[in-house]
Amino acid sequence: MKAAVLEECGKPLVVQDVELGAPARREVVVRTAFAGLCHSDLHFITGDLAYRTPCVAGHESAGVVEAVGADVTYVKPGDHVISCLSVFCGQCKHCLSGNPHRCGGKATARPRDEAPRISKGGAPVHQFMHLSSFAERMLVHENAIVKVRPDMPLDRAALIGCGVTTGVGAVLRTANVEAGATVAVIGCGGIGLAAVNGAVLASASRIVAIDRLPEKLELARQFGATDVVDASEGDVVERVKELTAGGVNYSFEAIGLTATVEQAFNMLRAGGTATVIGMTPMGAKVQIHGLDLLSEKKLQGSNMGSNRFRLDMPILVDFYLSGRLTLDPLISSRISLDEINAGMDRLKTGAVARQLIAFPSPS
Repeated sequence: MKAAVLEECGKPLVVQDVELGAPARREVVVRTAFAGLCHSDLHFITGDLAYRTPCVAGHESAGVVEAVGADVTYVKPGDHVISCLSVFCGQCKHCLSGNPHRCGGKATARPRDEAPRISKGGAPVHQFMHLSSFAERMLVHENAIVKVRPDMPLDRAALIGCGVTTGVGAVLRTANVEAGATVAVIGCGGIGLAAVNGAVLASASRIVAIDRLPEKLELARQFGATDVVDASEGDVVERVKELTAGGVNYSFEAIGLTATVEQAFNMLRAGGTATVIGMTPMGAKVQIHGLDLLSEKKLQGSNMGSNRFRLDMPILVDFYLSGRLTLDPLISSRISLDEINAGMDRLKTGAVARQLIAFPSPS
């Protein structure tokens, strides 16, 4: 099968043929329909973060189950599924305490003394985040997927696999934004726009979207922002405070920069909470004024929207199909697997929301 392989961090992906193993106990083969290009992938491809190589990259996808291994009862061939990097074992303290997104899924990986799930010429190829969705097929543990209703378009379903769940979940799960609260979202890429939509679902009274690109601010209005702030014009923190009579109850940082994390904290009113969604660079440190903590301001992180994806993703699908969740404008373009490096270059510009790799349908 064709796959986009990261042979060395800091180098472009190489589209080549690799071999997929047969499904073992509790494993599932999924024919990939669509896979999203996410900034998390880009961090590893550019070498900002390290990963074992060679590996088949990609983690945000949706597809159709083709085959199942022994003891799989959750899905059957023909089922439509979304993948999620929050793979859970179901037995650790995180899973048992209602926080499966913190599990890490190590117990679901194949032991090293067994044949690898992906290989090339007899040599193992590492699986990225237990998924490797930049490939025509995926071989995954059944706890890496969620079954969704068949009338959900698979291209929109793929968006829910990471970006939408992360952004909406940060608002509804991590921060628990209450009705009537004021919200600011810094960064209007795919995750930031999903956070804006999450604030709408939470019935926030004021939603301020912040970005440097006018086209992204216009998109934010489509997703429900009541106000927009061009970050290239003036002091962002002061402008948000002016709009909200002293600061917001909740802010969300969806870029991953030290400066914007500090802005998210500084635009809070007393008792407010800033949630960091973006991946900050390795070794980066954030500075806040200690006295601000006396006014009960809080700074927290969010891992994949604190999701319980087996529960959350079907709900998000229902929200989309009932018109409450906006997904269509997120899709900037659909590309082929062979165009993936050009897609990654566009992702670096910050001018796109989500590009989707469209895999050929079986003949």
